[in-house]
Amino acid sequence: MERTMEMRRRSGSDGGSSSGRTEEEADGLGWEVRPSGLLVQRRSEGSVAASPHPPLTIRVKVAYGAARHEVSVSSIATFGDLKKLLSVKTGLEPADQCLTYKGKERANKEFLDTSGVKNKSKLILTEDATSLEKRYIEMRKNARMQNIQRAISDVSLEVDRLADQVTSIEKSISKGNKVAEVQITTLIELLMMQAVKLDSIPSEGDAPSQKNLQGKRVQKYVETLDVLKISNARLKPAVVTTKWETFDPPATTNWELFD
Repeated sequence: MERTMEMRRRSGSDGGSSSGRTEEEADGLGWEVRPSGLLVQRRSEGSVAASPHPPLTIRVKVAYGAARHEVSVSSIATFGDLKKLLSVKTGLEPADQCLTYKGKERANKEFLDTSGVKNKSKLILTEDATSLEKRYIEMRKNARMQNIQRAISDVSLEVDRLADQVTSIEKSISKGNKVAEVQITTLIELLMMQAVKLDSIPSEGDAPSQKNLQGKRVQKYVETLDVLKISNARLKPAVVTTKWETFDPPATTNWELFD
């Protein structure tokens, strides 16, 4: 207490032009000047617990766009602490928040009371411009990845459909039944079209591994069809014949007469 009175006496004795020297002197002695002009001992992280008087709880009003929020917070909290409380109400991460008080953006480590924030003080909350840009970029990236995944999925479904036809032809040829060559060549062309689609899909994220998987499937079915094409050419077309039975009437017919 005596030290506080001494600092006040020094401030008063120097007159109005000595405020700069007082602040420097106070800073060297571990004191700080509040906005009201009151000289107090500088606060440290452990000083709150050691204080004999519990901190006051104030309610501040925060405008966020069209929304208005009232938050109860310790008078000696920092703006960073206030952001954490606002995160619960707004869903906006503390790192993405900008708090403005009296037309000035406040840093996270600034204390509410030393900045002049009192009960019912009004603050403005906005979203950090850098955060908005990052979120927009992330949304575009996610949308692009979804399109890539959808394109690969479409190719996979089409390859599944064509694979069923390959299996059908393979069974028919294995049974010795010759199929029209155009069926085999058409299937090969359709499979190659899927390979071209795969090449046109951007390789981002885990897309390369998925593209590689589908590409190997296409290659396997094309190679199978090439082998079936050779086997099919060796088969002779089936000739369908029908044996007709003819019934000739007897040369003579014995008629029985009944008297």
